[in-house]
Amino acid sequence: MKTNRILISQPAPVSLEKSPFRDLIEKDKIDVVFAPFIKVEGISAKDFRAQRVNILAHTAVIFTSRTTIDNFFRICEECRITVPEDMKYFCVTESIALYLQKYIVYRKRKIFFGKGAFADLVDIVVKHKEEKFLVALSDPHKPEIPQTLDKAKIKYDKVILARTVSTDVREKVGDLKQYDLLVFYSPFEITSLLNNFQAELSSDVRIATFGTGTAKAAYNAGLNVCVLAPTREFPSMGMAISNYIAQIRKGSPIDTSYIQEYIQEDHQKNEELIAKVKIISKAKKSVKKKSSSSKKEGSVKSSSSKTNGMASSTKMVKNNL
Repeated sequence: MKTNRILISQPAPVSLEKSPFRDLIEKDKIDVVFAPFIKVEGISAKDFRAQRVNILAHTAVIFTSRTTIDNFFRICEECRITVPEDMKYFCVTESIALYLQKYIVYRKRKIFFGKGAFADLVDIVVKHKEEKFLVALSDPHKPEIPQTLDKAKIKYDKVILARTVSTDVREKVGDLKQYDLLVFYSPFEITSLLNNFQAELSSDVRIATFGTGTAKAAYNAGLNVCVLAPTREFPSMGMAISNYIAQIRKGSPIDTSYIQEYIQEDHQKNEELIAKVKIISKAKKSVKKKSSSSKKEGSVKSSSSKTNGMASSTKMVKNNL
C-alpha cells in the first residue's frame, strides 16, 4: 500500500505558500490534485420572493456559513431591502460572526456566536426567545438545524438563500484508481462523488474526511474511511494526512477505530447539548408562568382590597345616614 497521489475536493490554492497542504507537497513529496466536487449557487431574487419571506418582519438572523451571509446581503440589495441597524445576528462560530464586518459595523451587543456545534448556538438563542428569528440556509442543509430549534421551542422562519449542486468532475479527475487517497470536506461532496463515480467505487478507494458528518456520510455510502480530521491529536487535514502517510511508509498497521469513536462522541455531545437547551427552555417557561401567576395574584388582591374598601365606605355612609 502506497500514498503518492491524492485528490482533494477543494479549489486549487492561489498560492502554495498559504496552502494548508504545502508540507504534503514539499516535504512528503505528494502529488496533490485539486478538483471541487460541489459548487454553491445563490438563488435569484425571483426564487427568494417565491418563498414569501418578509425579512423586515424579523428582528434576528441566524447564520451557519459565510455563503449564507453573502447571499443574504446580496438578496437584500437586489430586492431593495434596507436591513435595520438594530437587527441582531447569531452565528455558529466566531469566524462567521467576524465575517459580518464585510457588510455591517460589528457591535457586540447585536452579534452572538457559538463554539461550532449548532446545538451550542441554540443554547444562546434560547436566552433571546423574544426575538423573531429568521434562519438563513443553503439547500440541502443539515436536518439537525430545524430539529434543534423545534426541540428548543424556538419560533422561527427559514429562508433558502443558496443551493449546493454537484459539479461534473469526471473529465478533470479521470480514473479514480490513479489516486491513493480521496479527501472530502462535506456530506454533499460524498453525494457528488457517488453521482460522478458510482460504478468505479469499491473498498479499494481510500477516503479522508473532514468532520464526523462527512465521515458518517461516507460510511453510509459503504466507503473505506481511513483518515478523519480534526482530532485532538491532528487538528488540521494536512496534519492528519501527513501522519497517515508516515504510518503507511513505515509499514505500520492503520487503525481506523478512532473514527467511529469520534462519530459516537460527537453524536453524544449533540444529544447532551439538545437536552441542555430543552432544560433551559423549560426553566424559562416555568419562570414566565410563575411571574404571570404572581401578577395575576397581585391583581386579584388589589381588586379584592378595592372591593373591600368600597364596601366599608358604603357601610360608613349608611351608618352616618
